[in-house]
Amino acid sequence: MQATHEVFNQPAPLVDVNLFETNRALQAALAFNAPGLDTAGLRALGATVGSAEMQTHARLANVFTPQLKTHSRVGERIDQVEFHPSYHALMREAVGAGLHGHAFAPEETASGTAHLRRAAGFMLFTELEPSVLCPISMSYAVTPALQGNAAIYRDWAPQLTSRAYDPTLKVWRDKPGATMGMGMTEKQGGSDVRANTTRAEPAGSDGWGQRFSVTGHKWFFSAPMCDAFLILAQTASGLSCLFLPRVLPDGSVNAIRIQRLKDKLGNKANASSEVEFHGASAWLVGEEGRGVPQILAMGTMTRLDCALGTSGLMRQALSIALNHTTQRKAFGKVLIAQPLMKNVLADLALESEAATALALRLARAFDRQHDPHEQVMARLLTPVAKFWICKRGSHFAQEAMECLGGNGYVEEGGEGIMARIYREMPLNSIWEGAGNIMALDLLRAIRKADAAAALAHELAPAKGMHAALDHLAARLPLRVEEMATEMEARRLAQDVALAVQAALLAQTAPAEVFNAFCDSRLGGHWGYSFGSLSSGADVDTIISRAMPRA
Repeated sequence: MQATHEVFNQPAPLVDVNLFETNRALQAALAFNAPGLDTAGLRALGATVGSAEMQTHARLANVFTPQLKTHSRVGERIDQVEFHPSYHALMREAVGAGLHGHAFAPEETASGTAHLRRAAGFMLFTELEPSVLCPISMSYAVTPALQGNAAIYRDWAPQLTSRAYDPTLKVWRDKPGATMGMGMTEKQGGSDVRANTTRAEPAGSDGWGQRFSVTGHKWFFSAPMCDAFLILAQTASGLSCLFLPRVLPDGSVNAIRIQRLKDKLGNKANASSEVEFHGASAWLVGEEGRGVPQILAMGTMTRLDCALGTSGLMRQALSIALNHTTQRKAFGKVLIAQPLMKNVLADLALESEAATALALRLARAFDRQHDPHEQVMARLLTPVAKFWICKRGSHFAQEAMECLGGNGYVEEGGEGIMARIYREMPLNSIWEGAGNIMALDLLRAIRKADAAAALAHELAPAKGMHAALDHLAARLPLRVEEMATEMEARRLAQDVALAVQAALLAQTAPAEVFNAFCDSRLGGHWGYSFGSLSSGADVDTIISRAMPRA
């Protein structure tokens, strides 16, 4: 047989690259927020998550998705979810890297940089595979809320902060490590959790405090194979936060019935489910009737992870686009040499670096809650970062995919990661409160704290460095003070995000990056799509800084 053609002009995949060593924006943000931080662990993680071996695990975990087994072969109710071995390999790496509750281990909290270091690791792992990070994120975020029951926290903290991963179904005390999930929303309420109908009736008390028998359902119950969950249920005093383990202290399995797994747009490797509770045992956490504030301590930290996760996905999408365009030729030269492609790539690089800067700035605030200014900034920037970074994600992924053309739309090979990223992007914008919820949360934050003064202080280091930023910074505190209607809350969240991002870039990025960001996002020299930077932008310098290979 005669060969019809030779395969050429197809880019090699981006594999076996240290994702930390080539991420200059991440390194700059860490140096700014925690000078002198030991990054050896992050460097090691960067090599692991950038390896071909782990990318294969990520692909397999998404191809061979979780399977629900409600009954055993002999008809016993078992309510278990089976995962491909690659899912467990990914979970083992994420837990081993301390991306879950390990940030609250005594040796970590003593460092003063536990949340920031963990945030950088979370971003790096997201570039590999975000789906498995759902139970990882919830296990991280559960700690502040779980401390509302000292007895439970005392018993469970060693397992939740351990770097050991154990997926077996058995009582917590016999496991080297544990994970946790949560269940808040129901069919009839969604984000309006006060409409929940799940009931919790008193069932005595024991060493963990007041015990309840829970009957009801949860419409979104993520990671049902976690070892325990925080849920919301109605008690005689109102909506309360309860701790619900999958295996009870006596070794029996709790009455949690998994009805089905969600068939989702993306996030395929993670099992999201619908469940019913049939007299399940649960214990009160915090004050009865004050469940929403109690569990929101968990929600605040998962919102941080939404911003971190989207920032990580942005970086990976940008890296794949840069990898492709430096190798693929069209019209006589590589794509990255084409002026319009340079504009698109440089614009994406600006967005990615700004997202990284804002997300890690927020993580720093979680490390410094003894500082009054950082307390206010955590309250302000959590909804702002969650709103703006996650909103930009889907548009960003679409533009990055377009850089690859048809190859980016195909779910196969190294560049098939782009399709997975595109399907994943909308999730972080929806999970833990969509855009309107975040905008309203920002309004609540500015009404409870001296937000105007804190914002002015945050923007002060960049004063005089760019006229457009000065103009926005001068007006923002007054707008914050005068905000009286919900109609403008989204615009305020957007403008606070852009101003803080610009001020951070002024302190962490080269002048070419800072000036191009301010000219485009704040100065009006920008269109309505990526790739509309003005001719004055130094696109070559911006692109060079973002390159994913050394």
